[in-house]
Amino acid sequence: MPSKLIPTALALVAATFLLSACSKPAPPEAPIRSVKVLTVGVDNMRSGAEFAGEVRARVESRLGFRVAGKMVRRQAELGQRVKAGDVLAQLDPQDYQLAAQAGQAQVAAALTNRDLAAADFKRFKELRDQNFISGAELERRDAALKAAQAQLDQAQAQSRGQGNQAAYTTLVADSSGVITAVEAEPGQVVAAGTPVLRIAQDGPRDVVFAVPEDKVAMIKAGSGVEVRAWAGKTSFKGVVREVAASADPITRTFTVKVGLEALDAKDALALGTTVSIIPQAFDRSTVQVIKLPTSALRQDGKTSAVWVLDTNTMTVKLQPVQIATADGNEVVIASGLQPGMQVVSAGVHVLAPGEKVTLYKEKVAAAPVFVASGATEAIAPVATAAPTVAAQASAPSAK
Repeated sequence: MPSKLIPTALALVAATFLLSACSKPAPPEAPIRSVKVLTVGVDNMRSGAEFAGEVRARVESRLGFRVAGKMVRRQAELGQRVKAGDVLAQLDPQDYQLAAQAGQAQVAAALTNRDLAAADFKRFKELRDQNFISGAELERRDAALKAAQAQLDQAQAQSRGQGNQAAYTTLVADSSGVITAVEAEPGQVVAAGTPVLRIAQDGPRDVVFAVPEDKVAMIKAGSGVEVRAWAGKTSFKGVVREVAASADPITRTFTVKVGLEALDAKDALALGTTVSIIPQAFDRSTVQVIKLPTSALRQDGKTSAVWVLDTNTMTVKLQPVQIATADGNEVVIASGLQPGMQVVSAGVHVLAPGEKVTLYKEKVAAAPVFVASGATEAIAPVATAAPTVAAQASAPSAK
């Protein structure tokens, strides 16, 4: 090489080394991800429409006084069990007792007038028999007697009514049951008919629940339902007894009442128990659908999709799907999948279209190694022989 070209060659070599030192190293290849897949298949729907309801007494009445007054005492408490004839509350009876006494006085006065009119009629009748008076005079006495008798009957009726008014100041349970609400307190002045207590009568029980407007047409009176208690695993059979004719003005739902079959005392549901109601009209256990776990879905805006595995190339592609409804912890696919497809069921948010993947294999833990009994036996003679060796070692020193 000519001496003039040597500096140029050295400069080119130095520039090459500098460029290679400044360039970034090539990034390492991304590891192939392992994914869990499942095979798309057809399965039955497991759950239908389910509603929450409450156990109530079939007959629940609001009790109130039949007269107005100031309540001075209330013996019944919330949740108390009462029997027919038990005193529940008391009004101040003084005014009604005075009215009853006045009625009795009126009866006594009317009775005296009637007796006097009867005595006059008897005397004038005897005079008429002797032709001392005319027949017209006797008829006037007879009319006076009938008027006195009518006044007596009126006074007696008024007295009985006033006596009833006095008795109405005591509120008495007309049937056995449980007090479910207290709506008035002692010292309060209540009008006639104002609710004071609410009592759930003993007897049949109903389950009450609300149904939206788009489903009420499917529920018919007489259709069966399954009732499940939330607090336990027990279930009961019931029959739809009543469907409301109009929607609730606030919730815009229709109230449905289900009559429970006759239950033993040990199985009877307590009032107010929350239960789940599954109407037979919404049973979809025979419907065949495609279902996927929620972990297989990938949400992109308003579009739902899943990753479908191509087993030939071991790559994934995004497949849009349409969701129909939910069935427990799974979703029902309306369209987009066919039975037999392989769908990624976990890790869907870290994949990319066309990415190469491998099937995930669970690692099996190695079985623990246990020391055989023979090894223990092999070690035991060594331990027992040690004193002998030591004794032999110490023997020469004794000499």
